[in-house]
Amino acid sequence: MTQRAPAEEELRKLSVEMRYLEQTAEALQQRITMVNAAIADLTYANATLDGMEKEQENAEMLVPIGGSSYVKVKLADSNKVIVGLGSGVSVEKTLPDAKIDLKERLDELEKTMTSAQQQFSQVAERINIGRNRLETLLASAR
Repeated sequence: MTQRAPAEEELRKLSVEMRYLEQTAEALQQRITMVNAAIADLTYANATLDGMEKEQENAEMLVPIGGSSYVKVKLADSNKVIVGLGSGVSVEKTLPDAKIDLKERLDELEKTMTSAQQQFSQVAERINIGRNRLETLLASAR
């Protein structure tokens, strides 16, 4: 019975660690999903600014309002853009400055995505190792 007690203790600890790792993996997956959505949003905004850059004042444009719906508008000033800074704060910038700002944010999000994916891979690897160890312990307990 002395050999069984350490094995049972290891099994218990490994089980707790596996639950923690699975929760961590789930949180990282949610973070990756949110970052992906933000990247898609900024990419779309950047493409819109690229299109706007080619337009003249009073040009008619379709502006997305969500839900695959658009509003037809006339461009009053093709060089001014209102850029959100976060927390409901926005600032007016020139079109080139707005594009630089969006590019910097996109670069930062891509770094965040790479980091989260690396963390997720490491956690997934630890989960696989833990599962293999659990299977070994369970097989030897039988």
